Amino acid sequence: MDVTLHLAQDPAADELLGRSPLAALVGMLLDQQVPMEWAFKGPRTIADRLGAEDLDAHEIAARDPEEFAALLSEKPAVHRYPGSMAKRIQQLCQYLVEHYDGDASGVWEGVGTGADLLKRLEELPGFGKQKAQIFLALLGKQLGVTPKGWREAAGAYGEPKSFRSVADITGPESLTKVRAHKQEMKAAAKADKAAKAAGGK
Repeated sequence: MDVTLHLAQDPAADELLGRSPLAALVGMLLDQQVPMEWAFKGPRTIADRLGAEDLDAHEIAARDPEEFAALLSEKPAVHRYPGSMAKRIQQLCQYLVEHYDGDASGVWEGVGTGADLLKRLEELPGFGKQKAQIFLALLGKQLGVTPKGWREAAGAYGEPKSFRSVADITGPESLTKVRAHKQEMKAAAKADKAAKAAGGK
């Protein structure tokens, strides 16, 4: 894994995401309730605060939870909810140590099918089906991990030439398109909820 990603829109952060499987997984984990760029800049910030070039699952898993939470809470905070995300990152790293000897790429290396890969991703702490499908689409579209049936397993996120998620961000222009799509989805969901509420009266 050594590609150029543009998820954080920050060269140093994107460089780490493109070469470090663990950084990519941690960025995906952080990608909720904050802007995408903030989430994907997180792994680089964590590595810098640990005084490291990369993230190490063994080291993070073994850290004192309070100390690690404080590290993420330093200003600027790594996430809107640094304490709870620190806990989730440690749970993810502990799982990787237990099941993949700390090697994040073990989650997808040698996997037979897209369905198998989706199952592995869904088993990761903090990864529900949607997050797993988006990360699977990112692996297939930008990181060269393309087991048989990966697009089908990724659902709508696997569709070519779509602008639905971080899997489709390759620069500022596509970021704008993905953001517009997300706004449309939010507006549609809000309208649907309002219609249901009105219909129920």
